[in-house]
Amino acid sequence: MRGWRKMRSFFMSDEELGKKDDDHKPVKSVGQRRPSSWQPARVPPRRSLKRLGLVFVVAVLVYLFVHNIPILGPDDRMRRPIYTSSQSSPPSRPYAPPPRDAMHPPDPVAQAQTHAVSVNTAGRTFNGPIKFDSLGPSLQAIANTRGTQANNRNVLFAAASLKSAATLLPMACQMAAGLKSYVHFALLGRSSIDMEQLWEINGIDKSCVILFHDARPDYAGISLDARLEKSVFRGFHHINAYMHPQAIIIDGSNDEEALFIRGVRQHVNVAKTTVIELPRLASKSLGWITKLDSAALRMWNKVNIDILIQATPKSTGSLIRLLRSLGAADYTASTIPHITIELPHHIDTATKQFLDSFKWPPLHIPNPTNERYLSLRHRVSQRKLTEEEASARFLESFWPTQPQQSHVLVLSPHAQVAPQFFNYLKYLLLEYHYSATSEFHDWSHHLFGISLEQPLVTLDGKKPFSPPLFKHPDDVNGEIGGESSPFLWQAPTSDAVLFIGEKWMELFDFVSRTIQAKEKLDVVPAVISEKVISKQHPSWLEHALRLARVRGYWFLYPGKEVAEHVATVHGELYNPPEEYVADKESRRITQRVRLAPETQLSSRSLLDALPNNGVLWPLTALPIAAWGGAEIDPPDLRMDANDFELAFKKSVGGCDAESGKGLKTYEAASAQDLFCNVP
Repeated sequence: MRGWRKMRSFFMSDEELGKKDDDHKPVKSVGQRRPSSWQPARVPPRRSLKRLGLVFVVAVLVYLFVHNIPILGPDDRMRRPIYTSSQSSPPSRPYAPPPRDAMHPPDPVAQAQTHAVSVNTAGRTFNGPIKFDSLGPSLQAIANTRGTQANNRNVLFAAASLKSAATLLPMACQMAAGLKSYVHFALLGRSSIDMEQLWEINGIDKSCVILFHDARPDYAGISLDARLEKSVFRGFHHINAYMHPQAIIIDGSNDEEALFIRGVRQHVNVAKTTVIELPRLASKSLGWITKLDSAALRMWNKVNIDILIQATPKSTGSLIRLLRSLGAADYTASTIPHITIELPHHIDTATKQFLDSFKWPPLHIPNPTNERYLSLRHRVSQRKLTEEEASARFLESFWPTQPQQSHVLVLSPHAQVAPQFFNYLKYLLLEYHYSATSEFHDWSHHLFGISLEQPLVTLDGKKPFSPPLFKHPDDVNGEIGGESSPFLWQAPTSDAVLFIGEKWMELFDFVSRTIQAKEKLDVVPAVISEKVISKQHPSWLEHALRLARVRGYWFLYPGKEVAEHVATVHGELYNPPEEYVADKESRRITQRVRLAPETQLSSRSLLDALPNNGVLWPLTALPIAAWGGAEIDPPDLRMDANDFELAFKKSVGGCDAESGKGLKTYEAASAQDLFCNVP
């Protein structure tokens, strides 16, 4: 009440205060009524000025509050879009573009303004509010693509430069023709070209099932560069709200406008969307990107591949040839891989001199931080390593930082890679390990690794290896006949093979537990004592084969025709692994390997080398060879794996299948369920 009295006294005059509320008391009788001639007291001018001043202060505070409302978001540019009202209908077919009037509704007023102000390009001073006159209807028309969900099948190509648009549109049409994803194209920036004219110039017709979006702001012709850059950011923000593209593909060459690139990167920092910046002439070197679906493209920047080289004694010439071929390869599809070289205790002088001058990454590859992605591991001990010690040391050379995204490419010093080998590797890895089809069929569960070379002999080195022939899925009656193509083989290789990160961890655990279990056994069972792989290969390969046989894993091999464009293994300078240098068979094995025929590398492009016009066959359609080299059906392979698993658990792991005592559950990237006698 005290506060109210003070406030009331502020508005009342001195004369009114003197009445002490007598006028507000209830009237007791008629005689006490106020005379009809009563007039209110005149307010002094000083009190009126005080009231006017208070009203003015309140008005100023309200104005400042309204114009300084805090933005609830990570960036003041991330506000709701300003769209013109328009009616549109969703597309009738899931892969067909919306009707032309829905994608680009005619707006005569906006078009007249744009053409009128774009004539004078010298006066680019406009910095008013940003409006997207044509973006709203096209975004509202894609509701059936489930763009409001974080995981969907949308892929976005975007450009501001007309040169970049001419580069991206053919690739977008090719991707859309595969019907694996909803492919969109957004035009941003300053260009005033009509969308219909853009289609005509680039040969876009009804056969190209792209969903188009005009994300250019109003008054783009006279806008400041800062306003256009802000419009790029906001345009992508609004597109992301309705589309949530799994990947944004842009032209990363100098043809694209710098303000567009900056706006895209600002959006990526906020939305964490995958952005693929294509280099110049990407249609030739990275044309295979159009064969991937949205799930695989989402992992484009997350996949990491390291290279591990195990050098053997007296292999200077081979190691130099391998490193030079790695330096000449194309790495535009990914970041530069880190190389780890395992060196023996004794290093030749020529090897030391070459490694001192070897630069990685190569000078022709941009490296702003000048970071060196090369590690050398030099063994301390001079004594000969046993098979177990050599295997353990090799597996300790790599550990995936993120098992689902980190992988390792193992190369012998006798290998040589083609310029397109890394593109081939990433293409297969994205398709067979991260695509939606791979997830549906659970291919990653059985895929142990991907080989780059085509073996010519079996693992024991005693007989030639004939890969199983591929049978076309449409060839029901066998009229086409088998042909050479990629295939699956249960046997691993040590010359040029990529190991999946989780499988490498499982192999590491498998070798560790096998060594522990072997120390506790009085009699070593034949399952781990019998050597079925030639001593031409390092000792760790025997463990990889046992794990593949236990789990039913297989490796993907390229086939002879494809291998000629990816990698080859030279035998003229072959030297046996360090653990087998003093073995009696090493001289005979060396002579045989050095006289064996070799696969010569070809210079054809990757898509030209791959069968089926560059489209990868499903793994379920590829033939499978058992570890011995004979073709086998998937049910028989699983049966053999179950039998070998039971034998291994009983003889090595100390498990009792009948009682179930000590049995452990299966875990990914672990071999604990195979060993009951090892904690």
